[in-house]
Amino acid sequence: MKSAKRVKKAEVSPLMQEVSAYIAGALKRPLPANVVEKTKHHVLDTIAAMVSGAPLLPGRKAIAFAKTRAGGKEACVAASRIVTTAEFAALANGMLAHADETDDSHAPSLSHPGCAVVPAALAMGEREGRNGTQLLRAVALGYDIGTRLNMALHAYDFREAGHSTHSFGPMFGAAAAAGALAGVNTDRARWLLSYTAQQCSGVSCWMRDEEHIEKAFDFGGMPARNGVAAAAMVAAGFTGVEDVFSGERNFFVAYDETRRIGKAPEPERLARELGSTYEIMNTNIKRWSVGSPIQAPLDALLDLIRAHTIKAADVERVTVRVAHQGANTTNNRNMPDICMQHMCAVMLLDGIVTFKSAHDEKRMRDPKVLALRSKVELYGDDELTRAMPSRQGIVELRLTGGRELRQHVEAVRGTAQNPMTRAEVDEKSYHLLVPVLGKKKARALCDAVWALDKLADVRKLRPLLRP
Repeated sequence: MKSAKRVKKAEVSPLMQEVSAYIAGALKRPLPANVVEKTKHHVLDTIAAMVSGAPLLPGRKAIAFAKTRAGGKEACVAASRIVTTAEFAALANGMLAHADETDDSHAPSLSHPGCAVVPAALAMGEREGRNGTQLLRAVALGYDIGTRLNMALHAYDFREAGHSTHSFGPMFGAAAAAGALAGVNTDRARWLLSYTAQQCSGVSCWMRDEEHIEKAFDFGGMPARNGVAAAAMVAAGFTGVEDVFSGERNFFVAYDETRRIGKAPEPERLARELGSTYEIMNTNIKRWSVGSPIQAPLDALLDLIRAHTIKAADVERVTVRVAHQGANTTNNRNMPDICMQHMCAVMLLDGIVTFKSAHDEKRMRDPKVLALRSKVELYGDDELTRAMPSRQGIVELRLTGGRELRQHVEAVRGTAQNPMTRAEVDEKSYHLLVPVLGKKKARALCDAVWALDKLADVRKLRPLLRP
C-alpha cells in the first residue's frame, strides 16, 4: 500500500509543482531593477484610478456598500475613512479602480490586471503588515499568474465563447498576490489555486452594462475580493484539491471552450518563462482616461492637430478605423469616455483630452460637440483586427478645401512597445489624485509610491489615501 505522502506527490503535476512553488517563494525572490520600476508605475497608476474613480457612480456605489459591511479593521477603502475586512476592502477598491477607463490593460491576455491585483495586494498587505518591497513582489507575481492563465485559455477565443477574460485571469492574479502576502507555503498555494478556480466566473455580457457598475465589479471588485477570500481561507487552515490544473474534472477540462475551433487549452503556458519574462513589462498604461480602443485614434488625432495646426472649423470629415471589436465596443455609446465619436470631437475642439472632459456628460448634448461628432465615421477594419492584440488605429481627415491627411498609430503611448516614462506616469497620476485628495496629499502619495521599496509597513499609506 502506498503511503499518503507518496500518493499526494503523485497527484501533483510538474506544472502545479512549479507554479505553486513560484507563488510560495515570491516574497523572497528579488525582482530585476527594471521590473521594480515598472511595478511602481502600475501600482501608482492603479491607486490613481482608485482615487479618481471614487466620485464616479460605480465608485460611490462601492464606497456606500463598504460602509454597510461590518467586520475586522484590516484594510482601508481608498478615498474614504472606511477600514474593513480585507475582502470588502479589495472589493470596493477593485470597483473604484475600474469605475472608469483609467486603469491599465494587458493586450495578449485581454485583461485589466491592475484593478484586481493591486487592490488585492494592498488589502492583504495591510492585513499582514507587509513592507513595500513585499508588496511590489506580490503585485508583479499577480500580473505573471493572471495574464498567463488567460493566455493558456487562448484569451480572444475564450472571450468569443462568452466568458469574461477580465474576470478569469485577474482573479488568479489577485489570489496569487494575496496568497503570497498571506505567507502561503507550496501546499497552501495549491489549495489557493483550487479555491480560486471554484470561485472563477464571469460572462462577457458586461458589454451591455450602461452605468459601468457591474463592469467595475466584473473587472475589479469580484476578482480582487475572490482572490483575497481564497488566500484568507487557506491561511486560516482550509485544505483543498491538490492539483486543480490536472487530473479528473480539472479546470482546463471544465473550460475547454476552444477545442471546437481546433485549439485545446495550453496549461503549460502558466509556467512558461516564469522568473525570466515578467508580464508587468508587457502591460499597458493608458495615456488617456478613455476606453482602450479609443487610445490610438486620440493619439493619431493629437499628432495631426499638432503637426498641421488643425482647428475644429477646418474639419469636413473624420474617418476612424480600429479593430472590429473595438468599433463595436465604442460606437456611439452613451457614456462619454467610451464613445469614439464623442471623444474624437472633444479632441478636435479642445486640442487635448483631460479626465474632466472625458467624463463631462453635459458636453454630450453640447450643439458644438454634436455638430462635429456627426462628421466622425467609425469603421471596423479587417487588417487592424488581424493586428490584435496590438490596438492600432487609423484616422483620416478631410479638411475644408479638399486637403486629406492620414495617421496610423501602431504603438499607442503607454503600451509596452511605447511606454510612458516615470515623469509621465507621475503627471497623469498626480492630476487624477488632486481633485479628491488635494495637491499636498496627492504629491505625498505619489512620492510614497515611488519610494515603496523603502516603506516599512503598507499601512502607512492609509493616511495618504484619505480625502
